[in-house]
Amino acid sequence: QVQLVESGGRLVQAGGSLRLSCAASGRTFSSYAMGWFRQAPGKEREFVGGISWSSSSRYYAESVKGRFTISRDNAMNTVYLQMNSLKPEDTAVYYCAAANTPHLSHTATTPRGYDYWGQGTQVTVSS
Repeated sequence: QVQLVESGGRLVQAGGSLRLSCAASGRTFSSYAMGWFRQAPGKEREFVGGISWSSSSRYYAESVKGRFTISRDNAMNTVYLQMNSLKPEDTAVYYCAAANTPHLSHTATTPRGYDYWGQGTQVTVSS
């Protein structure tokens, strides 16, 4: 079992940057692949990025490629999402998630590929 707590969300102007953090409990953080998702009002939860236990594999949604970077620090039990060149359409609640596998599986870009979820942090990008 792992508990996840996101932080770092806030109001930011378009073109700005934010770094989200997700702190995980437990001593086996390095055994989980991690992901970031987001959900805007009235929309389904969508994949943003995923990272394997060793950081050797990273996936990104097309909509954020080149702007967002996912990283992790296994010693700190934390996964990060660096978001640059933010756009109003990036406005959403951002969730981190952990999968009971160290590698990014074929379901890693879907919510069903993850077993544990944080409570979310709100990111609002003003135009």
